Amino acid sequence: MSENKLDLSKLKIKREGDQQTGPHEPPHKPHFAYFMYFIGVIFLGIAIYYAIRNIFVEDPIVDVTTVSYISPAQADAILTANGYVVAQRKAAIASKATGRLVYLGYKEGDKVKEGQIIARIESADVEAALTQAKADYDVARADRVEAEQSYERAKKLLDQHLISQAEFDIAKSRTDRVTASIASRGAAVKAAEVQLENTHIRAPFDGTILTKNADIGEVVTPFAAGASSRVAVVTIADMNSLEVEADVSESNIERIQSELPCEITLDAYPDKRYRGVVDKIVPTADRAKATVMTKIRFVEKDSRVLPEMSAKVHFLKMKSSDSIDVTPILAVDPTVITKRKNEIVAFVLKGQIIEEVTVVTGNKIGSLIEVKSGLNAGDKVVLRPSERLQSGASVKLRE
Repeated sequence: MSENKLDLSKLKIKREGDQQTGPHEPPHKPHFAYFMYFIGVIFLGIAIYYAIRNIFVEDPIVDVTTVSYISPAQADAILTANGYVVAQRKAAIASKATGRLVYLGYKEGDKVKEGQIIARIESADVEAALTQAKADYDVARADRVEAEQSYERAKKLLDQHLISQAEFDIAKSRTDRVTASIASRGAAVKAAEVQLENTHIRAPFDGTILTKNADIGEVVTPFAAGASSRVAVVTIADMNSLEVEADVSESNIERIQSELPCEITLDAYPDKRYRGVVDKIVPTADRAKATVMTKIRFVEKDSRVLPEMSAKVHFLKMKSSDSIDVTPILAVDPTVITKRKNEIVAFVLKGQIIEEVTVVTGNKIGSLIEVKSGLNAGDKVVLRPSERLQSGASVKLRE
């Protein structure tokens, strides 16, 4: 019987949830799931870290400068000043009369000769006045012919004692009045001609149209008479009179003298050098800025030089500007150069990202240093880069 009971116990059905307690079936533990949870928490923490960093950590603020070409002569510069190209002969051309603009024959950039008609205002009323003045003048001349004939007859009759002295005086007086009338009517004709000429707006000198300030149909006046009226029709300048006006500190003005050679660089064309000389030192100072204006004349220039361009002037030591070496050399502020991993490098700004480049430098040229390779003209490079600055980092420019 006992054997049968043992056999029946082996036939017991196993249900879910029954614990495995046998020596060959140990309890199950989810080690793999725990491991995956742990990895997920790590990645989530990294993502949160970078998200918080992007929100709360600002990009470093940097100063930049531009790589540009300079000439070896700048190493001998005794002084550098900034200024602007200014036309010494410049005029805003306005009408001498008030009227509606009916003709404007030139546009910006056109060249004009002295005396050429640039514009014209309506002149129908002035022409009518001139016609009337000429007619009155012709009438006065006809009256003078008649008066002179009467005077000659009266003179003969007086000699023959056929008229009285009083009658002769009347004839003479009439002749005098007609003569005066002719002078008056002639002056009226000239005045009308002047008024007609005033409707023509002419160029006062040879020059180039810089701006067009009025259009056909607008009312122009010699002075601003209302919001809808225009004063200057065009602005012209003599491009041969262009000079650079640069302010020099009072403490340095003693180093500047007339005919001192200079080298001029325009911000618009940093690779081009222009020779110049000091033309004039303005005999007054600016009290507010403690500066004295100097005017530098171009020894050579081309059509790219335009009024109001910003310029940099290097006052040189040489006695003759003919000896200036204008061969361009690529140079940059030496504070952009730093060492990383025993290499001379600089950080070039591209958009808002900086890129580390290896640089080969040459001789010092004044306050700058020659760049032989690694940088190009026009590159924006970071000044005084910190040790924490890395290639590929995003930066902000100092305002």
